[in-house]
Amino acid sequence: MLVIRRRAGESLILSGGVEIAVLELSAHGVKLGISAPADVTVLRNEVYLAQRANRQAAETAIGDRAKKLLDSFRQMSGPSQMAS
Repeated sequence: MLVIRRRAGESLILSGGVEIAVLELSAHGVKLGISAPADVTVLRNEVYLAQRANRQAAETAIGDRAKKLLDSFRQMSGPSQMAS
């Protein structure tokens, strides 16, 4: 992790044309401004983590449903179907 000290009004530039500026400092926190190209997604970490958890839950649910569906098809074409 790179650690840089910046004062209000100062900024840093990341590759891809992303600029992060320190807008305000207070006892309650730091206000940042982020300028990025339209194709760059900027998310707070808690939003990113929630989206990732939702995607994983959806993939698991879809996988579980697909397995149950496949198992039900296998049961329908069980030994009695194979003998004919």
